[in-house]
Amino acid sequence: MSGIALVRKPGPRIAEGIVTHVEREPVDRERALVQHDAYVAALAGNGWRPAYAELADELPDAPFVEDAVVVAGRLAVLTRPGAPERRPEVESVARAVRELGLKAAEIAPPGTLDGGDVLQAGPTVYVGRSARTNDDGIAQLAALLPDRQVVSVELTGVLHLKSAVTALPDGTLIGDPRHVDLPGLLVPLEEAGAHVVLLGGDRVLMAASAPRTAAMLEKRGFNVTTVDISEFEKLEGCVTCLSVLIGG
Repeated sequence: MSGIALVRKPGPRIAEGIVTHVEREPVDRERALVQHDAYVAALAGNGWRPAYAELADELPDAPFVEDAVVVAGRLAVLTRPGAPERRPEVESVARAVRELGLKAAEIAPPGTLDGGDVLQAGPTVYVGRSARTNDDGIAQLAALLPDRQVVSVELTGVLHLKSAVTALPDGTLIGDPRHVDLPGLLVPLEEAGAHVVLLGGDRVLMAASAPRTAAMLEKRGFNVTTVDISEFEKLEGCVTCLSVLIGG
């Protein structure tokens, strides 16, 4: 096994999730459940054992577990989401990571930090300064990760840093230069092609909505698994936000 994938099933209010940079569309909860199961199965098929945070049916955005915690080694940094209505998601995620044996630390007021703004790429941790993550939150994260280089990144027109850029197994950053200014970006062929989950070795997980980018990455020697997450994409979700990979 590569490690553990922390996930959470969508609740009955998922269609009420926050949207910021897209027009609201109807979300089919039953289809979202089927897609979530397929997403978890794809992780499990690549060696990541699923661990479920407890259901949070009253919290529409709860399946986007990435925003509630940043895991670096055996340290779980419990975030303080920038949207106040999302802060209750953190408590149950905190219980889950403690049950998994991780050491926990917390982002304290007035800091705000969404996990979707945190991109770990080798020794560097890029953190998006966004509507959800402020300078105090970035400073607190940097203090908790003294052995890493924490780099603040300005964003334009996207919710989170990882809405715009992620990292490939060889360390290359793949992202949209319209939203983020970082050197050496590999530009994806679809917007969703900027979203990559590292599964270990040369394996990556991507959304089915980026087939041309998936083909491009396969030509570069990566082993790509794709999943349909269209119901979550309606809520500005992507493959990265639906899990937190621990260990491996």
